[in-house]
Amino acid sequence: MRTGARSATLDSVGQDGARVVALGGGHGLAATLQAARRYASDIRAIVSVADDGGSSGRLRAALGIPAPGDLRRCLVALGDADGVWARAFEHRFAEGDLEGHAVGNLVIAGLTAALGDFRLALDEAGRLVGATGDVIPATAEPVDLKAEVDGGASLEGQVRVSNADAPITRVSLVPPDPAAPPEALAAIAAADQVVIGPGSLFSSVLAVVAVPAIADALAVTRATKIYVCNLRPEAHETEDYDAARHLAALRAHGLKVDVVLHDPEAMPLGPVSGVTVVQLPLARPDGLAHDPGRLALALSERIA
Repeated sequence: MRTGARSATLDSVGQDGARVVALGGGHGLAATLQAARRYASDIRAIVSVADDGGSSGRLRAALGIPAPGDLRRCLVALGDADGVWARAFEHRFAEGDLEGHAVGNLVIAGLTAALGDFRLALDEAGRLVGATGDVIPATAEPVDLKAEVDGGASLEGQVRVSNADAPITRVSLVPPDPAAPPEALAAIAAADQVVIGPGSLFSSVLAVVAVPAIADALAVTRATKIYVCNLRPEAHETEDYDAARHLAALRAHGLKVDVVLHDPEAMPLGPVSGVTVVQLPLARPDGLAHDPGRLALALSERIA
């Protein structure tokens, strides 16, 4: 186990040609992508599309497209922060028929209708925001998240899973064997580094690993697989978890990582074995989320 703070500045992280794949969903994956763009020259995000709540859920139900919300966040994280399109994509309507919808979700839905292809729509949306990497849905079709919980019951739908009242034992997808985009599998095979998380363990991170072809690709890749541990347990989903229980859940779903990045001021580490643990301050000053600069410094030293 390695511990200790580092004093390097963000400017010390350069483009070193690293090929980085990051997987998960939500705000956590966006932080990882903001970090990766500071040291990697090739970035691919593989993103869960199982969300069925909010704007994404409404668009899924109305149009039959994969959930666009987490994909939008990733495009913006890789985009030009000062550009008008990146700012516009995150604008959310507060009233009227569009209340709750993010502009970027509507743009992705509109581009899908115009181009006739969801993947092409994401490419075009990436050009609009000036994305410096590729954002790939974890499945080529809409899917639903399913969880088994203690007692033998099952829950279906990401919103229900994230609010489970009993401990989750396993997640899978409906349908159970959805096709993964070939470019996602190729990216994992070619990667120097695969970064998992941070983010909701079952409803974001493992929602990607639950795609069988992606799990198989992760099992054989030569890339260094790094798990970025969450800063705190999550109500319902991972209540009372320490880092060791997060890692145990990854292993139970067939994913063995090489390195775990853990903030010693965050949740307890717990009894961890069979993996390199690196403890560093990773949180923003307010402690509410990972700091992309600190995360970039930690990740940039761990390239295969």
